[in-house]
Amino acid sequence: MDVRRVTRRHFLVRAALPAVAAGVVAGSPRLSAAARAAVSTAVLSASGPGPIPVTLNVNGESHALRIEPRVTLLDALRERLQLTGTKKGCDQGTCGACTVLADGRRINSCLTLAVMAQGKAITTVEGLAHGDQLHPVQAAFLAHDGFQCGYCTPGQIVSAVALIAEKRPTDEASVREWMSGNICRCGAYPNIVAAVRDAAGARS
Repeated sequence: MDVRRVTRRHFLVRAALPAVAAGVVAGSPRLSAAARAAVSTAVLSASGPGPIPVTLNVNGESHALRIEPRVTLLDALRERLQLTGTKKGCDQGTCGACTVLADGRRINSCLTLAVMAQGKAITTVEGLAHGDQLHPVQAAFLAHDGFQCGYCTPGQIVSAVALIAEKRPTDEASVREWMSGNICRCGAYPNIVAAVRDAAGARS
């Protein structure tokens, strides 16, 4: 078929064929084994490419992985590198629980493919402390009790580290604005803001 003449309807029909074929296999036991194998092959071939080599630089260490191109940075960190400090919250980029740093900039790792992170220095909450010495932001969160359930805390801390490094204003209104991408469902915002301002003061 001439690709210049492919319509939206043709595209949708072709895209639906593997699913229809799978349904036929499941519902028609009278199909021959060869037909079943052919349909199964068609369904598998439509699932996308297999694992590819990906190298991630995380917290100063290089990690060579083989993962599918569709794997997010969040899943690579949690499931392949066992760095579970980065949390999966909404999985839609709206809560900030998955915040990590890429070359010092805040990103939502749930919206970033792992292959996109190659060549960048990724920092997770595990990479902030130096041995037993906490990062000033981590220490401030402890001192100001800037958490309740703690699920959002790693993302909050990583985001706060970037906010301070970006030299953003640290009055209360500004901190709330620049941390607005990180949601605390427990409502510990007053203590979080206090912790960020304290850490910013310590750094300055």
